[in-house]
Order: sequence, then structure tokens, then C-alpha cells
Amino acid sequence: MTNNKTLDKQLVINIAEQTLTLYQQQTVVARYVVSTAKNGIGSQQDSGCTPLGRHVIEQKIGGSEPINTVFVGRVPTGEIYDAALGELHPKRDWILSRILWLSGLEEGLNKGSNGQGGCDTYKRYIYIHGTPDTELMSIPLSHGCIRMRNEDILELFEQVEEGMPVTIVTD
Repeated sequence: MTNNKTLDKQLVINIAEQTLTLYQQQTVVARYVVSTAKNGIGSQQDSGCTPLGRHVIEQKIGGSEPINTVFVGRVPTGEIYDAALGELHPKRDWILSRILWLSGLEEGLNKGSNGQGGCDTYKRYIYIHGTPDTELMSIPLSHGCIRMRNEDILELFEQVEEGMPVTIVTD
């Protein structure tokens, strides 16, 4: 749900800078270093790319969970990530602590489908989420999502609302 407070705030994710900036009434409130997709920019289903354009936070997930909670299919597994768990599952794409599930607003760009097929951010399960602290930031390494440090996603999660605008830009 959007409200006046939500309309005053927005997130801008800058692919070139690998940053996520929280604005309130066009003033920078916070800026975080992130990691976007290793495969670059794109919105097609199964591309492993980060989609551009206008989005909203469709759903906030995990608000009552401890830091480093492991999520699979947006559900807490009961595991808390640590180095030993990481070693047990070296190939896993870790989704930790909190999830901000994005939904695209631009038909044919990041919503619905286009001439190449599905391009729907929501159906592609594109999130802003926590990742192991051992993962590099400032370098595109994700499978399409926007990865953040766990402490950062916890802080951001408390400052955003469902329905809040999120714009993903190249620079």
C-alpha cells in the first residue's frame, strides 16, 4: 500500500556505481554498496540479468527473522548462515536476512512479456536481499538480484514500505 510517507521516499539502484540510494523528498538519506548481476543488464526470463526501469517493493519478507537467516523460496529454512554452512553448500546462491521482492511497472520492459518472451521482474523473483559477508560488493556477481551486506539490508528494511518506488538505472 502506498501512502504519503511512501511517496516521499524512493530507492535508486545505480548499476555503474553498484550503489543503492535511499531518497526522502529528493534528499539522500542513505547510500549502500551493492552487487548486481554478473550477466549484466536485462529483463528476460532466465537471463540472470538485473532489470532496468521503474519498479516497486511488492513484498517485504523476513522482518522478524534473525540476521543471517537463510531463505529458500522466500521461506526461512531454520538455518543461520555461517562459514561452515557456506562450505557445506559452496554453489548455493545465498538469500539471507531480509528480502525486498520487486515488481516491474513498465509493460514489455520489466512487466509481462515482450517479443523475446517473459520479462516480468516479479515472476523472475528479483529481490534486494542479504548475502554472505564474504561475498564481494561493488562488483556485479549476482544471478539477477541486488545483493547487500546483511547489516545494510536490515537497516534498509526498516526504512522502506511495500509500494515504495525503486528505479534501476545504468548510471
